[in-house]
Amino acid sequence: MEAYSLLELNQRIGQHLKDCMSGFYWVVAEINELNVNSAGHCFMELIEKSPHNGQITAKARANIWAYHFRMLMPYFETMTGQRLSAGLKVMLQTSVEFHELYGLSLNVTDVNPAFTIGDLAMQRQAVIQQLIDEGVIDMNRELELPPVPQRIAVISSETAAGYGDFIDQLHHSPHGYAFHHTLFQAIMQGVEAEKSIIQALEQVFEREDEYDVVVLIRGGGSQSDLNCFNSYQLAAYIAQFPLPVITGIGHDRDETVADLVACVPLKTPTAVAEFLIHRAMAIDRQLQELARRLSDAAYFAIRQPNDRLQRLSQRLMTIIHSHVREQDMKINVMHLRLKNAAHTLLIQKMQKNQFLQTRLEKLTTATLSNQKTHIAHLEEKIQLLDPVNLLRRGYSITRANGKVVRNAKTLKKGQVIETALHDGRFESVVS
Repeated sequence: MEAYSLLELNQRIGQHLKDCMSGFYWVVAEINELNVNSAGHCFMELIEKSPHNGQITAKARANIWAYHFRMLMPYFETMTGQRLSAGLKVMLQTSVEFHELYGLSLNVTDVNPAFTIGDLAMQRQAVIQQLIDEGVIDMNRELELPPVPQRIAVISSETAAGYGDFIDQLHHSPHGYAFHHTLFQAIMQGVEAEKSIIQALEQVFEREDEYDVVVLIRGGGSQSDLNCFNSYQLAAYIAQFPLPVITGIGHDRDETVADLVACVPLKTPTAVAEFLIHRAMAIDRQLQELARRLSDAAYFAIRQPNDRLQRLSQRLMTIIHSHVREQDMKINVMHLRLKNAAHTLLIQKMQKNQFLQTRLEKLTTATLSNQKTHIAHLEEKIQLLDPVNLLRRGYSITRANGKVVRNAKTLKKGQVIETALHDGRFESVVS
């Protein structure tokens, strides 16, 4: 039985592939991983996914040697606006190589940028069509932007130059408008950007009542850094967000899907700050114009009836003077009548008082006389009832124990009694 060593088998495989698959092959694949070492060589992992379930159906290693990579990378970036990076679908010119130690690999010698441009455009259009089919593409754009958005939720990276430019422009404008912002930090490029930005939007949503608008900004960068802003998930989240979203993600040439669904798409963070300031200026000018018009209307309203008021004032003064004269005459007549009536009433009162005084004097004299006669009669009765006068007439008064005896039955045998006469007293004993 013939047997091969592993090295011999790999050498035979390598030779067979070299004999059967010499030359170059254009391969369509997605870059799953990409690394460039210190020597300038680019190493990639290429994959193919099932269009039905997204599962990886094929995988291969590929490399671009430094002398090719130094030419292909700037050419591809210039033509597509993208850097070769993970997530891109590319068409590569390759040769098949098999190494006894490292196995199968593809050596890349050229790249077709037109294919990537078309693929990115197709992906972007597919995302847009899905948003249209779901009826959400216009939802955020239809939100009413507040007249002066002053409470701003900012989604950006704190260290991003674009964020610094935005803050400096917003808070150091010569107009001095007050804006209040809160930073919700997020990764703004790379494979983690989409997830990070959505998480920041969810944090804003939890505090929805505290803000007027959401500002999504980032600094400048390559076109490939914008890939996350073309994703369906992020675009759908922005489109259905309950607050107006303003984008300024630092690009001048292309419009991302995020820009397409945002309420207000702008090019740069500085442009967003200028937009907010100009909106405040517009309202300020409107208020100033309204104040001027109100002042003019008030002045006209005051000046217009001025002559009429003067005429009415003159007529009113004439009427008042006439009325005053008429009232003066009435008052004089009333005064004279009142004076005569008061004089007549005074005489009548004096006569009545004199009559009453005379009657009072007579009544007083008669009353005093009657009282004197009555008092005299009382004095006579008192004198008749005086015990002294009774004793003078021969009567006596008997007392027992200091009390007048009115009934002999109240006396006891042997009791001492005292008898008072007109000219003396004597005691006796009851027998």
